[in-house]
Amino acid sequence: MKFQLKIWRQQSPLTQGRFETYSLDHISPDISFLEMLDQLNSQLEARGETPIVFESDCREGICGSCGMYVNGEPHGPIRATTTCQLQMRHFEDGETITVEPWRAGSFPIIRDLMVDRTSFDAIIQAGGYISTNTGSAPEANSLPIAKKVADAAFDAAACIGCGACVATCKNASAMLFVSAKVAHLNKLPQGQPERFDRAKQMVKAHDAAGFGNCSNEGECEAACPKEIKMTHISQLNRHFLLGKLLNIFGD
Repeated sequence: MKFQLKIWRQQSPLTQGRFETYSLDHISPDISFLEMLDQLNSQLEARGETPIVFESDCREGICGSCGMYVNGEPHGPIRATTTCQLQMRHFEDGETITVEPWRAGSFPIIRDLMVDRTSFDAIIQAGGYISTNTGSAPEANSLPIAKKVADAAFDAAACIGCGACVATCKNASAMLFVSAKVAHLNKLPQGQPERFDRAKQMVKAHDAAGFGNCSNEGECEAACPKEIKMTHISQLNRHFLLGKLLNIFGD
């Protein structure tokens, strides 16, 4: 297959970026999108040019680090698929493909297609844990959890923190990410004692990082490669509000 690639190049956060066009030929339809970028970088290095910077790790749709816009869509045109799982057979032979980084003030561009997502780390540090006494691990069946609850917590835990929800939201809101992390712990018995404080602290960290308010349009759910549901946001709002009321009226 043959492709024209329009790729965003930006040397640093303080420099102005631009699109540059590259031609690729003899591309196997069975390789992944990131492998295609690897081939392009090999050609650039062979010509003495600077390779394109992009982030990747597992390349199995698990780590969430490979996020980028492909033809104006987060992670590309295939629903519930990360960029690293995107295959070149999903594109037409001879197609022009536009590739650019996430566009959000809370995700500043580091270089080319790589952005700084450490703001997500601050949100996790604010409440993505439970307080418990240290010691030996408890017996696995000592804390019964209903299957319905376990399944709901597991679905929320599927969030990989890629940032597609932020990139696609017109307000650059990370509420889908926050709500998934809160729901994961708040639904389980271990996380119940701190559920209200967790919601307040993680929302506070979300706002401090500069993310916007939820737009209620559902673009985040549509763009999420793990299909995290917006219902988690309504549950987060409930726990956040109850936490505020408990502060006012007490237990």
